[in-house]
Amino acid sequence: EVQLVESGGGLVQAGGSLRLSCAASGFTFADYVMGWFRQAPGKEREGVACIMSSDGSTFYANSVKGRFTISSDNTKNTVYLQMNSLKPEDTAVYYCAAHLGLGHPTEEYEYDYWGQGTQVTVSS
Repeated sequence: EVQLVESGGGLVQAGGSLRLSCAASGFTFADYVMGWFRQAPGKEREGVACIMSSDGSTFYANSVKGRFTISSDNTKNTVYLQMNSLKPEDTAVYYCAAHLGLGHPTEEYEYDYWGQGTQVTVSS
């Protein structure tokens, strides 16, 4: 059974940091691209960052470039999202997702598996 379990969300003041984790199981981690998406109230889900597990190459949305860092530990089948300089507009439910294949997919429909999400709230 495939599972993606996110953790690390919470409430933080603007300018603060959080690190999200996503523990994956039930598939060959190295064969997948791992992505982070977010969905704010009343808005569509958007891609934030992704990492190709096989070579560690990454992609970031312009809105988070320079502030967020995605990384993975293939020995633990875990992907991380380090979020620094957080802004109130980063408030959203953050989802981990897995895409079988290569490249840096950015669209929701391209991902095969999803976690349940973790809430991140940034206060001003």
